[in-house]
Amino acid sequence: MDPVRNPYSPGAGAPPPALVGRDAELATCSVAIQRFGLGRPDRSMLLTGLRGVGKTVLLREFGRLAEGHRWVHYAAEITEELKFVEEMGALAHGALRALSPGRVVVDRARRALGVLKSFQLKWKLPGEGDVVIGLDPVSGPADSGLLDRDLAGLFLEIGAVARVRGVGILVTIDEVQNLPREHLGALMVALHRVSQEQLPIMVAAAGLPTVPRLVGEAKTYAERLFHFRTINSLADADARAALATPADAEGVRWRGAALDRVLTETRGYPYFIQEFGKHAWDSADGPEITADDVDIAVPRATRELDAGFFRVRIDRTSREEQAFLAVVASLGDAPHHAEVVRAIETWTDDDSWIGKAVADIRGSMGGAEQGVAERLRDSLIAKGLCYSPREGRIDFTVPLFGEFLHRQEGSGGGMESALPPP
Repeated sequence: MDPVRNPYSPGAGAPPPALVGRDAELATCSVAIQRFGLGRPDRSMLLTGLRGVGKTVLLREFGRLAEGHRWVHYAAEITEELKFVEEMGALAHGALRALSPGRVVVDRARRALGVLKSFQLKWKLPGEGDVVIGLDPVSGPADSGLLDRDLAGLFLEIGAVARVRGVGILVTIDEVQNLPREHLGALMVALHRVSQEQLPIMVAAAGLPTVPRLVGEAKTYAERLFHFRTINSLADADARAALATPADAEGVRWRGAALDRVLTETRGYPYFIQEFGKHAWDSADGPEITADDVDIAVPRATRELDAGFFRVRIDRTSREEQAFLAVVASLGDAPHHAEVVRAIETWTDDDSWIGKAVADIRGSMGGAEQGVAERLRDSLIAKGLCYSPREGRIDFTVPLFGEFLHRQEGSGGGMESALPPP
């Protein structure tokens, strides 16, 4: 069929043609926005889940909901390169500029801009444009040099301006697990203070399954600040709708057996549904997508995922880390950490890449097996490839990652084809 009309959209954060199975999260966010707007208490939102389940898409939808209520929306993605304090200064600048259109600045906004200027000077931030030129810094609320206190003071000021304007501010933060503990704690202190004052500032954050533990460790009252929502794969009916609805809009019908096969291959994960749907469309003559079409599409979609979605994550790891991942995959889902250590100790010697890499790990243990394995585990968790669902266990943050590793092991003697030694 015509690839130009292909309705499926595999991509990082790309909105699917049919957003299904997320009504509860959208409804919770909508209610919270409206309650904040009325000056009534509610909580911010924290989405957690594996890669490719649609967390980023939901954050974008939350932003649209907020903008529909005339709120200011500021989006941030936490990366290793991001400077958190500068980002918060840019947030305050952008919000105040949006809340003070043109050059007509109400007295409350003028004070907030002075506080922002003081914050910039104290934290040695680059100037944020002509909106603060000519204004005197306002000392006190946000220039103590203590980040949790100063960020809270800045949030209180912009929240007060938003209340005067009769609107709110939504801050969406993606990859929140990358925030250092100090910065995560400061953000929650700021949220706590604006919540106490019932100011219309709301945060919607998304991250990996480790995030609830991280926020709990940062501040003990974290559970009272957020609606926690775990985003999983789609239920069967929703997964079918995600495939069938976009095709129906183009006058194309999925045969039942074809749908069943894609659901089996994707396990209902939204990103994989889009990838397999795209290749099934391109493989079909139309106006139906049949099981034969899916038979052609499956290896194509799998190769695409292996070369991109999976491979870019493996490329960020060391030789020892890759061997550790392969051992975890060989043990199945979420094995005990001790099982990983035992497997490394007893791995059969061979000349394959993985055999040599495991031998390297064994050689580096030197009687401190648990310590080396924990170092590798902690490194992979820090890189976002693994997480600990509960004490003593480890699992992948990427759905079906173990199957990818097994495919590489079976592709020609070890994992050399996908994981070349340095």
